Amino acid sequence: MLLATSTGGNLPSATVESMLGIALRLRGHQADVLLCDGVLTACMMCEIGWYVDVDAFLRNGPRDRCMQCHAPTKAMLDAANVPVIGLSIHLTEEDRTNAACVARTLPRDAIAELRVDGVAVGEHAVAGALRFHARGTLGADRTTESVLRRYLEASLLTLYATRRLLSAGRYDVVVLNHGIYVPQGVVAETARSLGIRIVTWHPAYRRQCFIFNHDDTYHHGLMREDTSDWEAMDWNDTHRARIQDYLRSRWSGVEDWIRFQQDPEFERSAIARETGIDLTRPVIGLLTNVVWDAQLHYPSNAFPDMLTWLRATVAWFAKRTDLQLLIRIHPAEVTGSLRSRQPALDELVAAFPDWPPNVFVIGPESRLSTYVAMEACNAVIIYGTKTGVELAATGIPVIVAGEAWIRGKGVTLDATSATDYFALLARLPLSARMDDATTDRALRYAFHFFFRRMIPLEYLVERAGWPPFEVVLSGPDALLPDRSVGLDVVCNGILDGAPFVYPAERIPPR
Repeated sequence: MLLATSTGGNLPSATVESMLGIALRLRGHQADVLLCDGVLTACMMCEIGWYVDVDAFLRNGPRDRCMQCHAPTKAMLDAANVPVIGLSIHLTEEDRTNAACVARTLPRDAIAELRVDGVAVGEHAVAGALRFHARGTLGADRTTESVLRRYLEASLLTLYATRRLLSAGRYDVVVLNHGIYVPQGVVAETARSLGIRIVTWHPAYRRQCFIFNHDDTYHHGLMREDTSDWEAMDWNDTHRARIQDYLRSRWSGVEDWIRFQQDPEFERSAIARETGIDLTRPVIGLLTNVVWDAQLHYPSNAFPDMLTWLRATVAWFAKRTDLQLLIRIHPAEVTGSLRSRQPALDELVAAFPDWPPNVFVIGPESRLSTYVAMEACNAVIIYGTKTGVELAATGIPVIVAGEAWIRGKGVTLDATSATDYFALLARLPLSARMDDATTDRALRYAFHFFFRRMIPLEYLVERAGWPPFEVVLSGPDALLPDRSVGLDVVCNGILDGAPFVYPAERIPPR
């Protein structure tokens, strides 16, 4: 028996899960979907952009979102004949009373550290509140605290219901979208605490592709996978040319359904015109992340968070007047699905009222191509952006301070402490680009990352409106085994624990 979990009303999740439910049934297994039926006091579908009057959210919770969430999602799953289990069915009145009491009375400074039966319910509550506010840090005001307490109550309710459901022993594996925030992060951690295998998935950058991962969110999984997973794969000039062509296509995003820049400016001279930087002098690039996004703990990080790293880096460069620092603020601060309410540049301006004259900024709204800007640099410093994969594959030296997926692949300069990081900076400017062998290794990893870990599911087709993709089948037997290599990889991974790796090196591109 299998369990797929979906946030109530997350139609993109339900689209994928309805297809998986049918495919697993055709392979002789039962998949049930656990669906929030409006019982949670907050969830990841709640965003401050929906609540101009936050007090209304504090009074009523997400009921307005629930009405647009649960019914259409359940209808989609019912149409696919996938059994739905309501979250509320597995909650008792005692559960509800206890969750409300803990959320109301626990001291605020104890919330983040709260663990129940080994599950970090407090950490997930904090992550949910950060996402709600689209900030990397929470304010000390009463309204912010009240939002946090709503997420704590929801986190506890999710734990109680999921633990009761999974403790019955009916399910062998839990499949869920991304595995972070409330409720998915709590569901994933509860399943692990009970010894139940989990699988997480997330839409990938490439069109019609998804990333699946065993045991944890893909954020961690892509960093932890063994390099032997891709070092031993077939590698030749055809593969090399294919990934180089794709990486070039990412400049405009023509092969992707996740992209953050529209109509980018590729003219190199535009960089100097917009920022005032002198491209004839040494330039070091820096790429930020969105401050609030996926605030997860990584023990290998050189700094506790991105803003601490960013401030420390600007302060260091302020003393190195022989170098210029070119900061590219992530475009997703303004173009992402949730607009950031803690802009990185605002944090920097507040920290440096006397702005260093050798530090230049490309704002998130700028049309300047991130790729063209970084090509003009001697080296690029990153914290967690996946762009490090692409830059290294073009031979640009990359210094990694945070949780970037390119870390540990044998192609970047990885810092594991602040001391280590500043020692790497002291080597700037570097005397040369990456050597050919290291660049080729980076290309090989990029091929693995973009073509093998991103699994094509051709039945999920992009569409206008919401959800952004839909299931389009060629016939009633399309989801049977041996009809789609990508779907077989996914189903075999769910059922047997096989690696979620698409054999792209052996399959010509579509």
